Amino acid sequence: MLDTQAMNQAQGQLVDGQPVWLFGYGSLIYKVDFDYIERRPARIDHWVRRFWQGSHDHRGTPTAPGRVATLIEQPGASCVGMAYKVSPDVFGHLDHREKNGYLRIQTPFHFSDGTEVEGLVYIAAEDNSAYLGPAPEAEIAAHIARSKGPSGPNDEYLLKLAEALRQLEAQDEHVFAIEQHLLAMQNN
Repeated sequence: MLDTQAMNQAQGQLVDGQPVWLFGYGSLIYKVDFDYIERRPARIDHWVRRFWQGSHDHRGTPTAPGRVATLIEQPGASCVGMAYKVSPDVFGHLDHREKNGYLRIQTPFHFSDGTEVEGLVYIAAEDNSAYLGPAPEAEIAAHIARSKGPSGPNDEYLLKLAEALRQLEAQDEHVFAIEQHLLAMQNN
């Protein structure tokens, strides 16, 4: 299992005492276990949310990883999530939380009032050892239905994310299709 904590901490993206914006698109939308200065709905352009990352440490195990969200580049697309203005000291906790293949990158965030800021987002790229890659949405739902880890059942992650996206009035066909497959399986 790739642990990206040291790589994230060595990037030099943080300046002592200077607040930074962080974009959340998965559990960071609904599981806010860190202090923040400000929180605002936002979007990032040219990325889509996909359940293509394995979770060996939260929603699965090393021998039976769950599936969690990452971002995949897609020109012309956009991904709605939540932006948090945070102090650099929260990244020790967040780097540990996102250690299973996620690296921080810089990207612009867009707010509904038309303003834009530069900030950080955790992305698990294809070249990390926990990456599971694309699969049909019904197959992803079946994988999620049977997975659980130290942070709880994998289906809880999916269902909470889908609900959070609805609260943001976000359209995400991928997430909602997986949710529908999962609910159909649970009702049988």
